[in-house]
Amino acid sequence: MKNVKVIEHPLLKHKLGYLRDKNTNSHEFRELVKEISRILAYEAMREWKLTETVSIETPIAKTTTDRIIHPPVVVSIMRAGNGMLDAVLSMIPISSAGYIGIYRDKFIHNTVEYYFKMPENIKGKEILLCDPLIATADTIVAAIDRLKQYDVGKIKVLSILASRIGLEKVLHFHPDVEIFTVNIEQEINESGYLVPGLGDAGDRLFQTK
Repeated sequence: MKNVKVIEHPLLKHKLGYLRDKNTNSHEFRELVKEISRILAYEAMREWKLTETVSIETPIAKTTTDRIIHPPVVVSIMRAGNGMLDAVLSMIPISSAGYIGIYRDKFIHNTVEYYFKMPENIKGKEILLCDPLIATADTIVAAIDRLKQYDVGKIKVLSILASRIGLEKVLHFHPDVEIFTVNIEQEINESGYLVPGLGDAGDRLFQTK
């Protein structure tokens, strides 16, 4: 699928297996989400071109090195995205962070935004948008809609699992977005959960129901 990168790696498959396991406790679940998020961030930054060469001195000699400039803004789709945010920022500590609170209301059959906070001057800046799961894709499409109102630059989505129908929906409305994921799930059940999935990521991260 164009603009979707499924990251294949034995370590990721190993970690994903424990994420799926209903017997994995909340603390272990949080740590696994962080570990996987760091790898997703690594892959999303692989083609980064905005760098500058600076002079440094090692304990042995003078040399030059490349440093990232104009880093991406890391944005969490609350609340599950918060489980990924710190891990991604640990990989790109010079980045700033934004938050979008949005959910799909089952009664009005539409998305509801309850919080939106971004750093100043995000116009033209690349975005790493974090949400552990893409199921129906309604919330992530709405989040991308909002970000584009601010004329941001390239948007890359970091998601641990994504449904095929959800990916198709995202790319239908936003064909310029890139999506990095660990696995594509073929089914969504009647409640909107990925199958086999891993349950509700927010509940498992924060011990809520």
